Parts: sequence; structure tokens; C-alpha cells
Amino acid sequence: MRRGRRIAVDVGDARIGVASCDPDGVLATPVETVPGRDVPAAQRRLGKIVEEYEPIEVVVGLPRSLSGGEGPAAAKVRGFAQELAQRIAPVPVRLVDERMSTVTAAQSLRASGVSSKKGRKVVDQAAAVVILQNALESERASGKAPGEGVEVVI
Repeated sequence: MRRGRRIAVDVGDARIGVASCDPDGVLATPVETVPGRDVPAAQRRLGKIVEEYEPIEVVVGLPRSLSGGEGPAAAKVRGFAQELAQRIAPVPVRLVDERMSTVTAAQSLRASGVSSKKGRKVVDQAAAVVILQNALESERASGKAPGEGVEVVI
């Protein structure tokens, strides 16, 4: 397992959840929810978060269908991740499968007694935590960086 903090991003149309982990890659925790409707502003904010946290990589959740295919939402996230990779280079960006992360996060919030109204404000952060925790577990099990790298086009 590589040592170093990671950042996870759950990209949505309205909001973008952000989570980070400790340098040992043990525990993922929520960071913030970035408004997602203004993509350039969201990209700038994510760039500032990366500057602040100095991660070894950023993992972005890639929304696949249950069968594993990719639709319009995945294409949009791939474009977002490409822009982010350009902005934060040389910090690498990786796309990881995020199937069911929001559902899992919402169930966890409900189970811990968070109302659905309050949960809307933090479900994206919780989904980013799920994405990051899954990426960390994948790396621990395989010994390889999770998901697929996003190429920076010069």
C-alpha cells in the first residue's frame, strides 16, 4: 500500500462530494460538498482542496450501470475528470467504479439517524467516503493503484 493522503470526488449535477483519507490510507472522512452547477467554479475549488491537502492522487467515482456499462453520466464524469487532471497535474487522477456508492451512503446516513432532509446536504460527501474507502480496500487487496488513470493531454 502506497503511503500518502488521497482525495475522492463524487461528481453530481448539483453537488460534488469530497472526502480524504489519512496518510496511511486507513480511514476516509468527509471534507466538503462543492456546488456542481458552475463547473469552472467547482474545478477551481477542487484545485484549492488539492493544494491544501497535497494528496498523492485524486480518485473520481465513475458511474457505471449495474451491468458495468457506461452511459451519458459516465461520459460527463470522464470529461470532468480530464479537466481536473489538467488543472491539478502532476497529481494523478484515477477513475474508480462507484456503482451503488450514493445508495450505500444514503442507507448509512439513515441508519445513523440522519433525516433525509439533513442527509441531502451530506450524502455527496458520504458517497465520496464510500468511493475512497472502496478504492483504498482495492489497493490494499491488489497492491495496485485503484481504477484507471486519466491521461493529461498536453
